[in-house]
Amino acid sequence: MSTFRKTALAVAVMGSLLVGAGTAQADGGTPAPGRNSAQDGAQALCKRVPKIEKRIERSLGRLDGASDARGSVARLEKRVAAAEAAGHTEVHTFLKNRLAARKALKPTLEQRQKDLAEVKKWCEADGNGNGDGDGDGN
Repeated sequence: MSTFRKTALAVAVMGSLLVGAGTAQADGGTPAPGRNSAQDGAQALCKRVPKIEKRIERSLGRLDGASDARGSVARLEKRVAAAEAAGHTEVHTFLKNRLAARKALKPTLEQRQKDLAEVKKWCEADGNGNGDGDGDGN
């Protein structure tokens, strides 16, 4: 196909798309009020709620773990104390900053857990994000 024909075809396609978009805009291409739009991702979020719950619970459980559990605040506190006792200033500073971040993570996860519980209630009341309110997803 020659370059001229390719260009002409591309211009024709773009022109038809622009005309179609203008028609859709004139028709009022917005969803009806009161209906959920697919833009907010409600259905996808409602579908993922159980997985998100498990991830948050697992993370909180890890943070609250014993001093021998990987990822626990208690284990990191123990490592900070050991680095300080050994006189490893740089390691102590690094671990202390990690500990501060890990301690700050717990309230964030707890807030997400509360927010997710509200989302779960909404999903159950709204038909899993479909907007029909009967809970069957149809």
